[in-house]
Amino acid sequence: MKASKRQNIINEALWTEMMSHGNFSGEVKFNEPMKDHTSLKIGGPADVLVFPNDTISLENMLAALDENRIPFMPIGGGTNLLVRDGGINGVVVSVRNFKRVEILKEERDLIMLFVESGVPLSRLVTLSRENGYTGMEEFVGIPGLVGGAIAGNSGAFGRSMKNVLVSARVLDADKGVHEIVADEFGLEYRESKMPAGSIILSSNIKMRKDIIKEDVIKRIEGFIRKKRERQPISEVSAGCVFKNPEGASAGKLIDETGCKGMRIGDVEVSAVHANFFINKGNASAADFIKLMDEVKAKVVAVFGVELEPEIRIVGQE
Repeated sequence: MKASKRQNIINEALWTEMMSHGNFSGEVKFNEPMKDHTSLKIGGPADVLVFPNDTISLENMLAALDENRIPFMPIGGGTNLLVRDGGINGVVVSVRNFKRVEILKEERDLIMLFVESGVPLSRLVTLSRENGYTGMEEFVGIPGLVGGAIAGNSGAFGRSMKNVLVSARVLDADKGVHEIVADEFGLEYRESKMPAGSIILSSNIKMRKDIIKEDVIKRIEGFIRKKRERQPISEVSAGCVFKNPEGASAGKLIDETGCKGMRIGDVEVSAVHANFFINKGNASAADFIKLMDEVKAKVVAVFGVELEPEIRIVGQE
């Protein structure tokens, strides 16, 4: 792998100087390898990786970054994310410490939840299972945090965050903390119109109480069983690499071009589900992207279909 020419635009000394004018509570890591913070276990270093503990710390940090024109990038659980080998300039902001869940309203069969952005999706599935809440069963087995799931409109089996999101509290340097209703996010298939430079703090999520609690449990078990049969969930991946084209399955197209088992370096097209690329050891982002390009070219050659990435690719080469 060639050495990166990326130059840090912020270091420990500059961070300390910037934050001396405002309170910040949370963990801060400098020149931190992003491969340690993504499900793919791939990625060069971020100048700074921060884990704020509260909204005040986030607000003070964003104000300082804005004043010094330092870019930042929020991340959720690091799933569905490929960080290039050169790493990330500026500040990467993790919301993993925002973990509060509360029941706001329980009215007949309607359940309204307050969910902070660092809550794992798996926690909401567990809540559904324990209480007989319906609406999140299809999300079983999806890794990642609620904030990232909203930004990418995560989902499975025909449902997505669009089906459960009511509104979200968002922070940006210009407007501060403000509320955005679900329709304003423009949630579509695996994407949203999340305002640039914004961080999701929390959301209001709706579910319903099923008449028979055991039915919820059965649906959850059914969906996870299907995933275990069809997806390499025990291997190192970032989930689906490409979006499904209109009326087709990306995995099926890739499979039918004979791409299963294709490998470049330590990146391999899964033999279980062809739309999953597996890190077989010490994979690089460069090899991952090269394999993506080769698979795309084969699908175009056979089917005339241009696959669009579902995985988010960030950072410097």
